[in-house]
Amino acid sequence: MISVTGILQHEAWARRELPPVERLDGGIWSLPVPIPDSPLRYTLSYLVPGTGGAVVVDPGWDSPEGWAALTAGLAAAGHTAADVVGVVVTHVHPDHHGLSGRLRDESGAWVAMHPMERDTLPARTLGENPRERAARWLRTHHVPDEEIDAMLAHMPGVGTPMRAPLVEPDVLLEDGDDVPLPGRTLRALWTPGHTPGHLCLVEPDAGVLLTGDHVLPRISPNIGVQPTVDDPLAAFLQSLERVADLDDLDALPAHEYRFRGIKARAAALREHHAERCREIVGVVRALGAPSMWTLAAHLTWSRPWEEIGRMRIAAVSETAAHVEYLVARGELVTSGRPATVCLPAGTG
Repeated sequence: MISVTGILQHEAWARRELPPVERLDGGIWSLPVPIPDSPLRYTLSYLVPGTGGAVVVDPGWDSPEGWAALTAGLAAAGHTAADVVGVVVTHVHPDHHGLSGRLRDESGAWVAMHPMERDTLPARTLGENPRERAARWLRTHHVPDEEIDAMLAHMPGVGTPMRAPLVEPDVLLEDGDDVPLPGRTLRALWTPGHTPGHLCLVEPDAGVLLTGDHVLPRISPNIGVQPTVDDPLAAFLQSLERVADLDDLDALPAHEYRFRGIKARAAALREHHAERCREIVGVVRALGAPSMWTLAAHLTWSRPWEEIGRMRIAAVSETAAHVEYLVARGELVTSGRPATVCLPAGTG
């Protein structure tokens, strides 16, 4: 069991409101930044002051409302954007990395991330036509064209640049590196799974672990297939083992609310994925040789399949990651292109 330490955040979550700016132990500040049109509602950015400046972790989604919330949070903490000397990104999803470029422009701050996260930046991996690339991947999993059109309607197409390209890092943080913030110990912990270069950050003096999306109090982060990583689910499960050993620290996640009980939450997440694997094997046994699309449609999700909408692309990707994990362990096999999933010969 976990215990909620972010009481005001928990109450705001229940009311579906933006939580307040809060000063935490060690002088760290929690700064909520809204995410437009998202069930996640907001990113919890963190201001970590040092001597001669401060670092912002995960500045949030790039929008006028997001920037206003971030700068208002900095002001409540007695700072302006000009006081920010560095930005650390746990991973490059837009709800974390979106405002890094604007904050760097306003302050001259450096931007830091793990090297494997840098290598997944959209400008490096998607090329000029991310929609066609994603559509081609979905077709390999039997997704119907009309479903593909609906899922990818929000993505840029040929000659359509991203509204605000996600910026490249100035500083690379490997596992165990200290963030270059004088007067403060803030250590990078590489926790791949949700993304290849996801980082958590340990602040031992304040007794906290900034968990990004790796460990959240209620939500299981999406673990989908990744072009630069084999078996991302295995990487995620191994990363959970690493943070479970930090159970004496309070968890400062990037969404929802602060909590204590990292070991218990990591165990619950491991069991969630074990149950998902058991469910997948059971569905494959019942259906015979389903496509990835059919398999995903028959699994249990937080909402009915018909209501998931464009997030079905994440559901297919997560299903494929679990199948990849099970294939590596000899519990399933795939065949053909487009691929179908079945039990190994001699099982049933």
